[in-house]
Amino acid sequence: MTQHGPDAAVVHPLAAYKNLVFLKNIITRPNIIVGDYTYYDDHNDPFNFEKNVLYHFDFLNDKLVIGRFCAIASGVKFIMNGANHEVKPISTFPFAIFGNGWEKINEGATLHDKYPFKGDTIIGNDVWIGYEATIMPGVKIGNGAVIATKAVVTKDVPDYAIAGGNPAQIIRMRFDEASIARLLKIAWWDWSAEKISEHIKLINSGDVEGLELAG
Repeated sequence: MTQHGPDAAVVHPLAAYKNLVFLKNIITRPNIIVGDYTYYDDHNDPFNFEKNVLYHFDFLNDKLVIGRFCAIASGVKFIMNGANHEVKPISTFPFAIFGNGWEKINEGATLHDKYPFKGDTIIGNDVWIGYEATIMPGVKIGNGAVIATKAVVTKDVPDYAIAGGNPAQIIRMRFDEASIARLLKIAWWDWSAEKISEHIKLINSGDVEGLELAG
């Protein structure tokens, strides 16, 4: 029987190694959306992942969206919009969320209007996020990007960029602009498992032209 990679529906794709999971298959929160084959590797317990998606309150309805074929290292944290406070008033305390009369400071505004709301956090496809990196609210990380160990990502990272530091800065691009445009058009992560298996060596090479011809 021809094999076309691991079963995307299993929890532990490496049967003997229980610290790594295909993330999509353990998520319980409806506002966390993960693509096939994306994995999370945790030194203690990979089922801790949702504990590392912080300040993710249902009443704000912000989403964490992670694409396919991402590699997420132990201790990566996603800070969601519930962590945001106002800084212009005298007090940064979030009075309005506690109600019981304090909601009057909203003056008809929604919580999205009252407190900084930066939208959904979007992680593209084929993104590698290193050990204990932190992703701030509303950040968008492009396809093929790499986030270095312990980076604090406060702003968007373009496709195929390598970013690191606190706050994270672009260290370099993985490919030139023309190659990146070609890779985004190829979008190999959207291929079927059978097609990926057929061209696995090209995907694992630096041969953009060869991959383009295969597509």
